[in-house]
Amino acid sequence: MTPALLLPGALAALAAWAIPLLIHLARRSEARPTAFAALRWLTPRPRPRSRLRFDDWPLLLVRLILLALIALWLAGPALYGAAATTPWVAIVPGVDVARVTASGERHWLAPGFPPFDQPAPAGPVPVASLLRALDATLPPKVALTVIVPAVIDGDGERPRLSRRVDWRIGGGAMPTRSAATPPPIPPLVVRYAASEAAGLRYLRAAATAWQPPGTAAMFDAAPAGAALPSSRGSLVWLVPGPLPGAVRDWIGGGRTALLGVTTTGVTTIGVPAATVVGRDAVGAPLATAAALGRGRVIHLTRPLRPDVLPELLDPGFATRLRALLTAPPPAPMRVSAAAYAPLTGGAAYPQPARDLQPWLALVIAGVWLIERWLATARRRVAR
Repeated sequence: MTPALLLPGALAALAAWAIPLLIHLARRSEARPTAFAALRWLTPRPRPRSRLRFDDWPLLLVRLILLALIALWLAGPALYGAAATTPWVAIVPGVDVARVTASGERHWLAPGFPPFDQPAPAGPVPVASLLRALDATLPPKVALTVIVPAVIDGDGERPRLSRRVDWRIGGGAMPTRSAATPPPIPPLVVRYAASEAAGLRYLRAAATAWQPPGTAAMFDAAPAGAALPSSRGSLVWLVPGPLPGAVRDWIGGGRTALLGVTTTGVTTIGVPAATVVGRDAVGAPLATAAALGRGRVIHLTRPLRPDVLPELLDPGFATRLRALLTAPPPAPMRVSAAAYAPLTGGAAYPQPARDLQPWLALVIAGVWLIERWLATARRRVAR
């Protein structure tokens, strides 16, 4: 344990020690005349003598101690390394509580780390994130035991902590997540130039394949001058030349657009560096994607013609096109608990110091009561 002062400059308040010293010098016991015999034997002109003298030493000492304690309180005394070392046991919700036998301070591995004697939190929990937060909260010397079901939700990469963890696999199962809702089928809006009309048949076939059997395809194809719909949807822009400002605004509102290879001027409108999102059988890029406002732009690298883009005739073209225009579904998060045991070597986190001001305030109050008692007793004696 290491004591420290958070505000050492406050010790300048010790200059207030001069106050009680001056008070005790000014309020010395008054000299009282004493009758005695004839003055004939005294020197007619005695040499005056003065001596610095403090009266009532106990009261003065208590007042000096009181001022010193107040200055120390203002300096913010703290104690590092005084944290508790009681072992912790973190239980993932869903574990068979009858099999939890580890000794220590038991808590649920859930937001807020509620005590184990409370009901188990409902719903799945982010195990990796909570483990990192708990590792940052606990003092370095506290031993940590984590009890998990055989299969857990791995909400990220395998956690790396600053301490070794006693990773125990118990019975039970974590609450299951609700099934991921597949992304809605986007209405396909196509705006094209006459020179690009040959590619419409492939887009219409893909939009038809997206719909359940017996339902009409959500397909809106019109020349480039037609207005864009206000509803949500995915746009295919097959018009040579720069991308118009109205189209940029439509995409930036949070929509996705697939641009033909002849559309130019995309890199001059603030679109960041694009990333490849589709490749052919030999690895050559077929499309690149970049953000535009709150939306997304996908730029084809080849025209929609089977002679240069044979993927148009592939049976999986509709599926690949839909994957480009919609957000990918969330990846499965369930992993084996045995393969998700935390690694060591993570960064250690500094622990806050224990604040000693509340305890010092109690000491100051006690010393002040003693000072008041000595001061009032002095006045009683003076009477």
